[in-house]
Amino acid sequence: MEFGKTIVDAGAVQFALAYRDLNTDQGVCLQALGEIDGKTTELLRFDCFDQAPHYHYGPEKKNEAFQLDKTTAGNALGWALTQLRTRLPDMLRRAGYEDIADKVDTAQMSAKLEEVEALGREMAAKKRSTVTHNRGEPVIEAGNIRFGLEYRHIGATEGMAIHVLSDVAGQEIELLAFDCFKEEAHYHYGPRNKNIRFYWDRTTVPDPLKWTLDQFKGRKLASMIDRAGYPGIVAELDEELIQFQLKEVESTALGMVKAES
Repeated sequence: MEFGKTIVDAGAVQFALAYRDLNTDQGVCLQALGEIDGKTTELLRFDCFDQAPHYHYGPEKKNEAFQLDKTTAGNALGWALTQLRTRLPDMLRRAGYEDIADKVDTAQMSAKLEEVEALGREMAAKKRSTVTHNRGEPVIEAGNIRFGLEYRHIGATEGMAIHVLSDVAGQEIELLAFDCFKEEAHYHYGPRNKNIRFYWDRTTVPDPLKWTLDQFKGRKLASMIDRAGYPGIVAELDEELIQFQLKEVESTALGMVKAES
């Protein structure tokens, strides 16, 4: 893959940083680069993603990849930096780059990794992809959550949007968003937080609005809100009230679609 544009030169090894947004995941990508036969080569890569962090030994050679267990490793970027500080020569040797491992200057590397950490932390904080939608109108209350309904026209596409809203620390926050568009239909977990996006396969999900309503009726909201990062909201859900209010959500949404057809 392409090298990150932010480069820190640490002698035998250069560190490249970039923020990667893959729709379903995002985070800082940290690469260790070196010169092999006159060519800049990716020796190691740490994909410090929110959902599925992982790392690679010799991506251009053996490409041995390992998943990172967030439960035991904690913050993925912090874990990667710890490995670089304590195990970089060993990791380079496993990747198949013995000569470069032998040239690593530990003292020089320590100072440079401080710079890498500062750049990586800043990138993680400032480059995160989030999105703020309108809340919709009308808004249908269902206990500690509410459904905002909106028929959206976005460029060349259009369609029904359902915003699942709640109050967090005194501020209304969009927990989930379902953009049931004619083209590029997709939904978001935590648009203002994780912003994990999934695009529907219109062969298997020909009607995204029906699919969305079916998830609500199938009592999937709690697990979806939890995945979006709001377990406190889940604990206070009134599932029976939600099921009752879904009748109004469905009839109103279908009426709005019909009015636009």
